[in-house]
Amino acid sequence: MTNEIDKLKQQLKVARDEISNLRTQLNNLNHVHKKEFEAVRKLLKDFKCSACLQEEEDHRKEVQKPTVAVTDDLIQFKSVGIIRTIFNEKRAIPRQANIAETILSKIEINKNLFSNPEHSIENLNDFSHIWIIYNFHKNESHVKPKVYPPRLDGKNIGVFATRSPHRPNSIGMSLVKLDRMEGSTIYFYGTDMLDMTPVLDIKPYIPSYDSPQKNISLCGSPSNTPIKTREEPEGEEEHSEDNQAATVNNVVHNDESDVKVPKWVDDSRNLKVIFSDNALQQIKALNVNQKSIEEILQSDPRSVYVREKYLSQIYSFQIDGKNVICRFDDKSETVTVLQVRNLMDMSDE
Repeated sequence: MTNEIDKLKQQLKVARDEISNLRTQLNNLNHVHKKEFEAVRKLLKDFKCSACLQEEEDHRKEVQKPTVAVTDDLIQFKSVGIIRTIFNEKRAIPRQANIAETILSKIEINKNLFSNPEHSIENLNDFSHIWIIYNFHKNESHVKPKVYPPRLDGKNIGVFATRSPHRPNSIGMSLVKLDRMEGSTIYFYGTDMLDMTPVLDIKPYIPSYDSPQKNISLCGSPSNTPIKTREEPEGEEEHSEDNQAATVNNVVHNDESDVKVPKWVDDSRNLKVIFSDNALQQIKALNVNQKSIEEILQSDPRSVYVREKYLSQIYSFQIDGKNVICRFDDKSETVTVLQVRNLMDMSDE
């Protein structure tokens, strides 16, 4: 009887060992499968067909051609470089560069423009700020004499009295803070441009030339009131011509001031940005720059059309391959970030 029990114990031990070995093998196979799955997933994410690669290369060459064509009423400029940013769609791009002071972007100088492109930016680091003049290359050609700046809540104004990107010539201009230069690449802080934006020119910022004013007068403000000289560039919205509002002419004329601007230009909406616990966890897990999201939302990126149509409901935008979902509350002047997710994760659902 004892021998039978010992024999059964021995068989039980062998069975347990086999089960343990099978578990180890399953764990190893699961680990290998997970690695292979991630490799395939990354491959699919980065995959581009030969036609797409050729199209991208043709586009890069096209925007970097340095030639200039001039006819009787048309001047065609080719870029001196391209801007690389975290914004791959126009939605929620900051309306001025100084709104997003912590967002780092770069300019890649056209290597076909100069035999030594790095020579073109030599000594540029002697300056702290630069002007970037560029082309709104994704704008639709719907030129109108009046546009609707978001700060005027539906009132229209002459296009040349705004910095709207919807202009007869889609030329943009931004003042940015120079960070560093590496070879023929310029890194800067302050971004209000779309990724792959063609650059027309780069100029150093010189305060004595570019900012000569001492005092600025606003409607209803003392002539020496300091303000940020910032204006909304977003303007063209889906309004009918029947919705024409009175042009805003609230300008103070004061002989003691050096510069005068309409009060609405500095009527900034600084919203309070709140992050939900879920969003904070996702930001930490995805290593997202929380400050960049906050800067974008503080100044309210919504157009008048979006505010009126959706009545401050859910709003989403993309930044650096992430999708940010938030909710505006105009009554309390707050915006709550609800989720921050990878675009790839969303496509799997």
